[in-house]
Amino acid sequence: MIISQTPYRVSFAGGGTDLPAFYRTEFGAVLSTAIDQHMYVTAHERFGSDIRVSYSRTEIADSISDIQHDLVREAMRMTGVSSNLEITTIGDVPAGTGMGSSSTLTVGLLTALYGYQGRIVSPEQLAREACRIEIDVLGKPIGRQDQYAAAYGGLNYIQFYEDGAVCVEPVPCKAEVLAELEDRALLVYTDRTRTADEILSKQSESIEERRSVLRRMRDLADDMRRAIATAGDLDLFAELLHAGWELKRSMGLGISDPAIDECYETARSAGAQGGKLLGAGGGGFILLLAPKERHASIRDALGNPTEINFKIDRHGSRPVFISG
Repeated sequence: MIISQTPYRVSFAGGGTDLPAFYRTEFGAVLSTAIDQHMYVTAHERFGSDIRVSYSRTEIADSISDIQHDLVREAMRMTGVSSNLEITTIGDVPAGTGMGSSSTLTVGLLTALYGYQGRIVSPEQLAREACRIEIDVLGKPIGRQDQYAAAYGGLNYIQFYEDGAVCVEPVPCKAEVLAELEDRALLVYTDRTRTADEILSKQSESIEERRSVLRRMRDLADDMRRAIATAGDLDLFAELLHAGWELKRSMGLGISDPAIDECYETARSAGAQGGKLLGAGGGGFILLLAPKERHASIRDALGNPTEINFKIDRHGSRPVFISG
């Protein structure tokens, strides 16, 4: 048996510029971090020749082509594992909440299946093949930041180029700055999940009319990494995070709505310096940054919503248990 552990991610700036409709004409860039909330994938030899896949439901299939879970099916095809297998997936965070769960699962599946064969592959290969599965094979209208965040781990500035190349640059920060960032962060749940595909499809279709806004969002990713790495200025970092959210919501496309706007403004009135809705929009988690002493007031103002406490995860996708 092998168990892989793959981190979810929190994206700070640049989302949307990792879509092919943008980076095929000019480079895109995002700033994001892996967090210590994970997807676990187990792969275990199964008695007999069939395949058992367990997630929110259970499948038993005679062959790969019979598997209905598209990510499991295509990950098995990609890695060359064909039968006698039991696969289980367990996530710390629900799907559709803006933390890259689909791509985290895809990367985690590849890590587990390669590990099952005794193979070690690079984060670059994991991310590249996860993109191929989700975007090229399954035709999902998504970007490429989530796969790289899950595969590499850590706090990164990720650039996407016209020729398809991706450059992952770790952001060098003092330990005390990262610790303060973790202390300032509040990750609150809107009590809504959503499917990002429709929002991202609309965004891809309207890239040209919103290119100037996306260009500013891309440049904010660089400004934010300099604020945190060079200056260690988390007040400026929070201000830029707020500016990025204002740009993102200005695009419309169902990214925000009155309920989300009210939640965010309530948090700001209670002391949040900045924040953003994670992921494509429409629901999921809201990231807020505020001095620690303002957290209780923000929670009270928001009605004590469900939260996730997180730390930055320095590790990308990896096997954490190997037996036999």
